[in-house]
Amino acid sequence: MPSRSTSPKVSIAFRKACTGLTVATALSLCPLVAGKAYAFKLFGITIFGEPETANDVIDPVSYKADLSTSTTDPDLREVLENSSRLVQEADKPVSGDLGLVIKARDDRDRLLAALYENARYGGVVTVEIDGQNIDTLPPNPEFSHAAPVPVTIKVEPGPVFTLGRVSLTGDAAELDAETYDLVPGGSAGSLLILKAADKIVEDLKAGSRPLARLTAREVVADHKALTVDVTIGADGGPVAPLGTVSVSGTKAVDPDFIRRYSRLNEGKPYSPEDLRKAGDRLRKLGVFSSVSIREDEKLAADGSIPLGIVVSEGKHRYFGAGASVSTIDGFGLEGYWGHRNLFGQAESLRIEGSVSGLGETTDATELNYSAGILFSKPGAFFPSATLNASVKAATLNTDSYDSATVTGLVGLSYELTDYDTVSAGTSLEFADIDDAFGNNQYLTFAIPLEYVRDARDNKLNPTEGYRAAINVTPSYEILNSTVFSSFEATASAYQSVGEDDRVVFAGQVKLGTLFGDGSLQDIPATRRFYAGGGGSVRGYAFQEISPYNSEDEATGGRSYALASLEARVKITETIGIVPFLDAGSVSTANIPDFSDIRMGAGIGLRYATPFGPLRFDVAMPLDAYPDGASYGIYVGIGQSF
Repeated sequence: MPSRSTSPKVSIAFRKACTGLTVATALSLCPLVAGKAYAFKLFGITIFGEPETANDVIDPVSYKADLSTSTTDPDLREVLENSSRLVQEADKPVSGDLGLVIKARDDRDRLLAALYENARYGGVVTVEIDGQNIDTLPPNPEFSHAAPVPVTIKVEPGPVFTLGRVSLTGDAAELDAETYDLVPGGSAGSLLILKAADKIVEDLKAGSRPLARLTAREVVADHKALTVDVTIGADGGPVAPLGTVSVSGTKAVDPDFIRRYSRLNEGKPYSPEDLRKAGDRLRKLGVFSSVSIREDEKLAADGSIPLGIVVSEGKHRYFGAGASVSTIDGFGLEGYWGHRNLFGQAESLRIEGSVSGLGETTDATELNYSAGILFSKPGAFFPSATLNASVKAATLNTDSYDSATVTGLVGLSYELTDYDTVSAGTSLEFADIDDAFGNNQYLTFAIPLEYVRDARDNKLNPTEGYRAAINVTPSYEILNSTVFSSFEATASAYQSVGEDDRVVFAGQVKLGTLFGDGSLQDIPATRRFYAGGGGSVRGYAFQEISPYNSEDEATGGRSYALASLEARVKITETIGIVPFLDAGSVSTANIPDFSDIRMGAGIGLRYATPFGPLRFDVAMPLDAYPDGASYGIYVGIGQSF
C-alpha cells in the first residue's frame, strides 16, 4: 500500500455540500449571545430548548387539569391525553374565567371527536370547573384565584362499535364500498368514514367529472347492536374537458408562458392530478411566491370546465454570500447574483464565484478559484423541455492533481413522464493539469447523454421508491487526438419499516468505466475516476481512493464501483441517527477488478428542517492508507443520497 506524507490525517468536509453554514450559524446565534441562552437556533429554527415567547394574555387565569378515564387501553388513554388542550397546555394561562369555560367546552368536543375516531360512539365526557359541571355554569362565571382553578375531566369511553349496513347512493353506487375500507363488521372509526366520503368524490372527479360533489353522509349508531350504519351519496355530474385557462396576478412574467408551461391544454380531459402537477410545476420555477389553480363552479356553454391560474410573483433578483471552513481547504468565500425572470418567461441567470484555501497558503496561485455564468430557460422549444447553458472557469489543487479548467456547456433536458427525464448536450473543456504524468494540456469535446428515472417519494428525504440514472459521454480530446467514452450508472432504493417511517433502509450502487484508444495519460485527470470523501466512501479524504504509481502518486482509474448502505432511524420527530457503511474500489482496468476494496463506516446525526434534513456524519476508514485520513466529518443539507 502506498505511503504519502502529503495526505491529511483528518478529513473534515464542510465543503461544497453546505456552503455558508458557518456564517449562517454565527448570525443565528447573535441574538442569543446578548441575553440568556434559553434555546439554540440554527437558520432561525430552534434546535433545542424553549424559545422565548411574550405573555400577551389579558387577565391571565391559571388552572390545574386532571383527566381520568375508565379505559384500560393504553393507546386510547394516550390519544385522549393528546387530544385534551386543557392537559397539553396546562402551563399556559387562559384569558379570564370565561376563557377557561370556552376552552373546557372546546376540550369536550375534541375528546368526543377522539372517541368517535376510535369507533366509540357511546362515550361520555364530563368536565367540571371548580367542582361545577360546565353545563350548569352561569353566563359570566367567577372562580377563586387563590390557587390554580381545578379542572376535572372524566371520560367513559363506552364499547367499540363496528360497521353495520353500508349504502352508497347516487353516482357513488357504481363504486365498491370495500375499496374504501367500508366493510360490514369492520372498523367504524369516524375518520375512516370521512376519508371514504372524500375519496369517493375524488375518484368521481378523476373520471373527468369536475362538478362531482357529496350529496349525503349519514351515520346512524345502533347502541344495542353496537354497530354503525353508513350512507354516502354523491353526484358525479357530467364528464367535461378542460376549457379556457385564464391567468391572473402576473406583473413581469408572460401569462402566455404560464398557460403553456402549465400544460393544461384546452380540450384535454379534466384531471385533478393534472391540476396538482401543474401547480407543482409552476412553483418549482422559483418566480412565484404562491400559485393556485381554481375551477369554475359551473361548466361553460360548450360543456368544458374553465380554469383560473392565480399567481403572486416573488422577487426576481437575488444575491448572497457564504463561507466555509475545512481542514482540507482552509477558509473559503463565495458570492453569487441571480435573476429568476430575465426575459419574462422564467429564464434564470446566475453569476457566481468562490475562493478557497485561504489560510492554508500565502501564495495566491495555490488557492482554489471558481467563477461561472449559468443560464436556464424552462419551456424551451417544448413545454416539457429546459435549455441549460453555462461557462465555468476553475482552479483545483488536490492531493491527486492540480488543474485549471474552462468549460462551456449547452444542453437540453426533456421530461418524458413525471418520473423519466432525458438530457443531451455538448461541452468543450480546456484543462491545464499537473498530476502523476507531469504537466499536460487537454482540449476535450464531449456529448453528455443522460437518462434518469426518479420514483422517490421525496427528493431531499426519501422513505420509499428508487432513483436510477445512466450517463454516457462520448468524448474527443483534440490536442492528442484521443477518442474515449465514459459510462456511468447509479441506482438507489429506499424502504421504510414500521409506523410513521421510523426506520428507513437506504442503499446505493454506482458503477463507471472509461473506454478509449489512448493511454491513461491521454485522458484528462478531471475525467478519470477517483473515490473517497462525502460523496462516495466516507472516512477517506477527497479522491484518496485511487490506483497509485511506483512513486506513490495517484493516477486515477478507468473504472470504479461504489456501494453504500444506511439505516435512517428516527429518534424523535426532528432528530434521527444514521449508522452507515460505504465501500469502493477504483481500478486501472476497464472493468473493476476489486483488487483494492476500501470500506468506511460511521454514524450520522439528522435534524429535520422545512428545507430538508441537516446532516452531520462522522466516519472512519476500515483500511486506512499509511499517513492517510484517520477519520472524516461531513456536514450538509439533505440525505447523503
